[in-house]
Amino acid sequence: QVQLVESGGGLVQAGGSLRLSCAVSGSISSINAMGWYRQAPGKQRELAAAIIGGGSTNYADSVKGRFTISRNNAKNTVYLQMNSLKPEDTAVYYCHAEAWLSSGEYDYWGQGTQVTVSS
Repeated sequence: QVQLVESGGGLVQAGGSLRLSCAVSGSISSINAMGWYRQAPGKQRELAAAIIGGGSTNYADSVKGRFTISRNNAKNTVYLQMNSLKPEDTAVYYCHAEAWLSSGEYDYWGQGTQVTVSS
């Protein structure tokens, strides 16, 4: 089992910055990849950024150059630094972990944190 708890969301003006944090606990050694997804009202959940076990990263085209995903292994925390925020970045942001356990592959989700960008 893996538990994920997000924090850091809030209201910010366009052009501003926020940093989201995802505290990870449980079977941390089983995690293969982690990511941040987002879901805007009336839209499907989409991947914003991901970081794979070796440290490679992947970003949605819409956030490239503005968002940075990173992790602190000592603190068991994954971050999403969001700069130059736009109103279209408004969404609930979810932390995700892909883990391989003895019984197979599992997906874990946090409870989500709201990010609202005002124009």
